[in-house]
Amino acid sequence: MQTQSQILVGPAGWHYKDWYGPFYPEKAGKDFKELDYLANYFDTVEINSTFYRPANGFMGSAWVRKVAHNPNFKFTAKLWQRFTHERQPFGKDEVETYRQGIDPLMEAGKLGAVLCQFPWSFKNNEGNRHWLSSIFENFKDYPLVIEIRHASWDNPAFYEVLEKRQVGIACIDQPVIGQSIAFKPVRTGPIGYVRMHGRNYKSWFPPKNQEKVDGSARYDYLYDDDEIEEITGNVQQIADKARETYVVQNNHPRGQAITNAMQIRAALGEAIESLPPELLASFPQLKKILTN
Repeated sequence: MQTQSQILVGPAGWHYKDWYGPFYPEKAGKDFKELDYLANYFDTVEINSTFYRPANGFMGSAWVRKVAHNPNFKFTAKLWQRFTHERQPFGKDEVETYRQGIDPLMEAGKLGAVLCQFPWSFKNNEGNRHWLSSIFENFKDYPLVIEIRHASWDNPAFYEVLEKRQVGIACIDQPVIGQSIAFKPVRTGPIGYVRMHGRNYKSWFPPKNQEKVDGSARYDYLYDDDEIEEITGNVQQIADKARETYVVQNNHPRGQAITNAMQIRAALGEAIESLPPELLASFPQLKKILTN
């Protein structure tokens, strides 16, 4: 499934109840293993859970075992929000706590990138630049990628710093509202990274007087054929001369991320020889990408 240009495509996360039916077998038994199943169809997945709480060494080793049947598989993992969304100084103990779950991936050669995802409120100023330097220094032995969402970071000087540090930049496809950063096919360091959040403008920043809705609503979006073609062209630019490029779909509701991931793989020239019957039933448009 891996291409010569080392472009790996896969979803953000794998544990979603609403994937049963559209992707996972609807009547899967209690012994069904989601990650094992996903690794039959993809060469990468982004670990979301490490953003909310660090994994332990047992979990990291278990993830490696679950994808052992796919020798091309690599994980990307989100950095713990303690380092991206909090501003109180952190200690070495917290760094080591995060490392416990990630080091097994690194040691097994299964860690493609650690994604440092910062919020829109994280703006380009001296204090935040210093904070980034601390993150880069404490995790410099990992293949780092940074996702920033505020447009103040979109300047050549910042990209030069990342290139010098060999830190990748995540190019994000998202609704561009106000000072949000727009998608730009940029690569810094050896790792290319694209994250597709969807283009659901209506739910991205709902009105303040609107009743609170499920947080996943902002990612409820299915890219159409023209958008897939557009993104694929950008991916190919980013992948040029990169060691590896990861293309991650975060539009997860009802298996839409799985569908668009399959379409991007096909658009990149990969042979799609089989698809789960559940996926074809839910998204019959995928029949045209099958090579058999």
